[in-house]
Amino acid sequence: MTQHAGVQGNAYGMGVAVGDYDGDGFPDLYVTQYPNSILYHNNGDGTFTDVTAKTGVAAPGWATSAVWFDYDNDGRLDLFVCRFVDYSKEKLKFCGDLITGERHYCIPSIYDPMPCWLFHNNGDGTFTDVSKESGIAQFRAKAWGVVAADVNNDGRMDLYVTNDTVPNCLFANRGKGKFEEIGMAAGVGVSTFGKPRSGMGVDAADYDQDGWVDLFEANVDQEMYSLYHNDKDEVFTDLSNPNGIGLATRLMSGWGLKFIDYDNDGELDLLLCNGHPDDLVEKRIEGVKFREPMLLFRNTGKGFENISQQSGALFSRPLAARGLALGDFDNDGAVDLLVSQNNGAPVLLRNLAGRDNHWLGLRLIGRKANIDGVGAKVTYQSGDWQRHKFKVGGGSYLSSHDPRMVLGLGKRSKIDWLEVEWPQPSGKKERFSDLPVDRYVTIVEGEGKWK
Repeated sequence: MTQHAGVQGNAYGMGVAVGDYDGDGFPDLYVTQYPNSILYHNNGDGTFTDVTAKTGVAAPGWATSAVWFDYDNDGRLDLFVCRFVDYSKEKLKFCGDLITGERHYCIPSIYDPMPCWLFHNNGDGTFTDVSKESGIAQFRAKAWGVVAADVNNDGRMDLYVTNDTVPNCLFANRGKGKFEEIGMAAGVGVSTFGKPRSGMGVDAADYDQDGWVDLFEANVDQEMYSLYHNDKDEVFTDLSNPNGIGLATRLMSGWGLKFIDYDNDGELDLLLCNGHPDDLVEKRIEGVKFREPMLLFRNTGKGFENISQQSGALFSRPLAARGLALGDFDNDGAVDLLVSQNNGAPVLLRNLAGRDNHWLGLRLIGRKANIDGVGAKVTYQSGDWQRHKFKVGGGSYLSSHDPRMVLGLGKRSKIDWLEVEWPQPSGKKERFSDLPVDRYVTIVEGEGKWK
C-alpha cells in the first residue's frame, strides 16, 4: 500500500512520529530523514499528502527521533525533532584501515554536534520554528532519542533528549514558550563518573507509583544503562545497579526500549532491545557482540528482576535490534512488540503473558486538550488497590506507538472507578464508574461517558 498511500519517502529515512496535528481525527505521519524530513497529512481515505513545504517542518540536516506534544498548553500538538551530528556527503570522514581502505564504524565524537528543532503549531496548518526563541537551539546535541513528560508536576511537558558522546539534555518547560536545560543539575546529563555517554533509547514512566515520572536511558557497551528515579525537586538518582540493570547491560548496547506492563499485573516492567552499532566490534573487543538478545525486567513492586531467560525463545536469540514499537495488533489487551533490525527483517512478538490477567484498554480523545491526550494522567481503583499511568509523548528509539493505553488489573475482575485528568488548557478531571474489563473503550473529553 506504500505507493498507493503516497508515503514512499524521498531520502534516507530514520524514524517516525505519529500525531493528529490538525485535530481532524486522522493521525498524520512525520518521517525523519537525511537530508530533509517529511510531514504527511492524512487525507482520511487511505492516502497521504506531503505537506512539508506548506507546514515548514523540513528540518534540514540529519534528523533522528521526533515527538508530538503540546508544549505551550494551547490544545494543539507541536513537534520536537532530534538532530544528530553536522554531517553531509561533503563532510564524510574516513574511519578504518588506511592501508586496506576498509571502512569501519565512526564514533560520533569525530563530528560536531547540532541544535535540535522545536516547531510551534499555529493552528492553521502551518508551523513556526521556535528553536531559538524557546532556548532549545542554545544547546548543541547529537540526539538519538526523545521522550516528552512532565517531570516536575508543574502541568507543562518537559523533554528528555539522549545524546551520543555529549551530555544528555533535560529541557524543563518554564512556560511562556521557554525551556531551561537542566540535565547536569538534575543528574541525568552524564554518567555517575561525570562522563558523557552514548545515549540512544529513552523512555519515561512512574514505575514505582510515587506520583513522579522516572526516566530510563540506554547506552553502548562499557557504559551501562541508567534507571533514573525521580527524587522530586528536578533531581534524579541512577538506580540501575541496585536493580541489576547495570550489571546485565555492562557489555550491551541499547536502542529501542519501553516501560510496559507486559503481564497486565498493574506494574510497569522494562523491555530493552540491544545490538552493537559496529558490525566489526567482535574483532576489536572481547566479550562484546554485534547481535545481542533482548532483555525483560519484571517490576516486582519493590524493584526489577531480570526474567529474560524465562520469557520465550526469542530472548535467547541475538538480534541487531534498533527500533521498538508497542502495539496491540490483535486487540487482546496483551501489548505486542515490533522490533526493527539493522540489515535484517523486523521481528513481531505476540504477547501471550498479558492474557493471563484482566485489563482495560483506553483510547483518549481530547477536545479542549490536545486530541491525542498526550500529557493526560489516568488513575484507576479496584478495592483497596490503586494505580495511575501518565500518557507520555514518544519514547523508545526512532519509533511511534499504539496511542491506546492498556491498564493492567492482575486477577481483579472489576474497576470501581477511573479518573482522567486531561492536560491543559483543559485541566478537567472526569471520573467514570461501571466500566467493563477485558475490552477497549473510548473516552472523549467532556462527554461524561465511555463508549
